[in-house]
Amino acid sequence: MPLVFPAMRCKLRLLRTQRIHDYLLMEQEFITNQELFRPKVVQTQIDRSEVDKVRGSPMAIATLEEVIDDDHAIVSTSQGTDYYVPMMSFIDKDLLEPGCSVLLHNKNMAVVGVLQSDADPMVSVMKLEKAPTESYADVGGLEKQIQEIKESVELPMTHPELYEEMGIRPPKGVILYGVPGTGKTLLAKAVANQTSATFLRMVGSELIQKYLGDGPKLVRELFAVAEENAPSIVFIDEIDAVGTKRYDSNSGGEKEIQRTMLELLNQLDGFDSQGDVKVIMATNKIESLDPALIRPGRIDRKIEFTLPNTATKRRIFAIHASRMTMDQNVNFEELIAGNDDMSGADIKAICTEAGLLALRERRMKVYQEDFIKAKEKVLYAKNEETPEGLYM
Repeated sequence: MPLVFPAMRCKLRLLRTQRIHDYLLMEQEFITNQELFRPKVVQTQIDRSEVDKVRGSPMAIATLEEVIDDDHAIVSTSQGTDYYVPMMSFIDKDLLEPGCSVLLHNKNMAVVGVLQSDADPMVSVMKLEKAPTESYADVGGLEKQIQEIKESVELPMTHPELYEEMGIRPPKGVILYGVPGTGKTLLAKAVANQTSATFLRMVGSELIQKYLGDGPKLVRELFAVAEENAPSIVFIDEIDAVGTKRYDSNSGGEKEIQRTMLELLNQLDGFDSQGDVKVIMATNKIESLDPALIRPGRIDRKIEFTLPNTATKRRIFAIHASRMTMDQNVNFEELIAGNDDMSGADIKAICTEAGLLALRERRMKVYQEDFIKAKEKVLYAKNEETPEGLYM
C-alpha cells in the first residue's frame, strides 16, 4: 500500500485514500474477470492448435533408396524422380532401411517420418477378415474339380507329411479355367470357407497401376503379406488381365503390364513349394495366357470347368430352389430337358427371375409357368438375339 500524506486528518488525505480504494476495487474486479475467462481462453488455444494441425502442410510418401549420412538420404517418388533430401533429427534411424516408405515435407522435401508398415493399404483391403459363407454344399456337381482342388490346396496345408512320405512336392498353384458362370469363383470361396488359412483375394486388373513400378511393387507386397500371415491362399481372379502373351509393343502401358507379369513369375519361382502359401488363379481365356505363366513348376494343376450336364443341372436347381416357396407341381425336368447351354449362373438367374415374376403378380408361391417364362427371358438375353421386326 502506498503511503498517504499528509499524516494529519484533512480533506486531502480523505481524497487520496478514496483514490487508493477505487484502484483496489478495480484491481479486484480485473482479477475476478481473469479467473472467469481463463478456461475459455485455454479452450480457445487448444481448439486453435487442433485447427492448425488440420491445416498443416500435406506430406508425400516416397521410398528410401540409400542413406548417405546421419542427416541426408536419397529417396524416390512414384513419378520416378530421385531426390537428395535432408532428414530431421527426431527420426528413429533404426527404422531406416533401403526400400522402406518415408514421409516427405511438401515444401522442402525433408524426411519427417517413417511408415512402420511398408505394405500397400490395398493389400490389407484384399485380406478377407471374415470367411465367405459359401461351402462345398453350395456347389452343384463339380465332384472331380472339388477333389482336385482339395488335393492341391487343402491337403498340403493339413497333412504335408503325406507328400513327404510319397516323395513328391505339392503343387505351388492351381488355375481354374472354363466358360463363364461355371463356378470357378464360387469354388474358390468354398475353399476359403473350409480352410482356416488367410485368404487374399485380388482381381487381375488391380495389379495394373498408373505409375511405373507400382504394379510389380504391389505383387511383391502381396506375396510378402501372404508369407507373413501363412498359412495363406492367394486367389487372383481374371488373371488374363495381366498374364496375356508377351509381344513387342511400343506402348508404355503394355510394357508395364509385362513387367508386372514378370514380377508375378518371379514370385511364383521365389517362394518354397513346401511352404504354406498357395496360389489359385481363375480365367475364362486360358488360351490367351503366356505359356511361361502356366507351365509346370509355377502352375502345376489346371482344372477345367465345363458346362453342367443333366444331373448337375438338376442338382443346381435343387440348391437354388431349396430356399424358395414353390408350388408342389413344379417339375424341373421340363426346364432341364433340351440342349440349352445353361451354366450354373444361368440357373441361378432363372430362379431369381421366377421369384420376381411371382412378386410382380403379388403371389408368395412360384409356379411352373414362372420358371418357364424366366428361362425364356434369361436365355434370350444371353443369346443377345434381335427382336423380329425391330427395324422393319
